Amino acid sequence: MATLSSHLLNSLDGTHAGNVTVSVVKIAANGERSVILQSTTDAGGRFAEQINMSATDTACEFELMIDSATYFAARGQEPETARLVSQLIVRFHMTDLDGKYHIPLMIAPNSYSVWWSS
Repeated sequence: MATLSSHLLNSLDGTHAGNVTVSVVKIAANGERSVILQSTTDAGGRFAEQINMSATDTACEFELMIDSATYFAARGQEPETARLVSQLIVRFHMTDLDGKYHIPLMIAPNSYSVWWSS
């Protein structure tokens, strides 16, 4: 099984972004989209889940979707200007059936920074 994990950091105050809803969507070659995972980050801003993949899944794209609007609203950290970004989306591939995929992010109300880590 593949392992997908992430670590979210709140770039406004430098804290771990805990209790953030994350979803993973699989996008098949024909464009069909299906939610394959829903989870929540722990108090340390982390989640790690095992994903049972087939050989055909390695040709698919995946999206990590992060509900940043709800997280920042609950913390009272709404932007002083209009909110433009309500959900953060990172599209990626998982080409190894047993691979470990770690996608850390620094998040803010209207922006984010992402990098790949193995």
